[in-house]
Amino acid sequence: MSSRDLILARVRRALADVPADDTPYERAVPRPYATEHGDRTAEQTVDLLAENLADYRALVHRCTTGELPGTLARLLAGRGAGSVLVPPGLPGAWLAEADGVEHVPDAAGSTAHELDRVDSVVTGCAVAIAETGTIVLDGSPDQGRRRITLVPDHHVCVVRVPEQVVSSVPQALPRLDPARPLTWISGPSATSDIELDRVEGVHGPRTLEVVLVSGADEGK
Repeated sequence: MSSRDLILARVRRALADVPADDTPYERAVPRPYATEHGDRTAEQTVDLLAENLADYRALVHRCTTGELPGTLARLLAGRGAGSVLVPPGLPGAWLAEADGVEHVPDAAGSTAHELDRVDSVVTGCAVAIAETGTIVLDGSPDQGRRRITLVPDHHVCVVRVPEQVVSSVPQALPRLDPARPLTWISGPSATSDIELDRVEGVHGPRTLEVVLVSGADEGK
């Protein structure tokens, strides 16, 4: 008898006296777990996200919807970007003011070497988690395929606040489809060797900029 058969036999013996109409396992034990730490307002949750993103060495910017095209143009110019990868569903208005920057479409046939020659990538996100300072991408049209956010050295991610921001991982999971290609990002790509020397840009962008966009312009 194999170890597997032995374990399954023990399970069957343990369940032998369980009535067929007994309470299903998933309902047998109450699980009223807390889904966040503390009681924060939406504004405080966004502030916590900004704080934790910065703690992970991401560069955080805030603007309104009307200011977004100018903000993105300024960030790309500040980087000296001559080209930017554009997911197929990225709103066209977002990059309307990025004059002189070549828009490179997210093409399925692009090689890693071709993607590496692109200076920046701009995407949206699926959800942002305040308590962990994490941005989650799910491959939706405004985010594109996973590799376009892993190869270029500069990633600008737009987060709509407060609707795309949650406090915790348990609050984020119901918003995500586990069948989609999920990428969880907490700051720029980084690793440390045995001496704890931090190296950034090893397996992803060396620079992550997050733009927190409120829904409307002031006074509108």
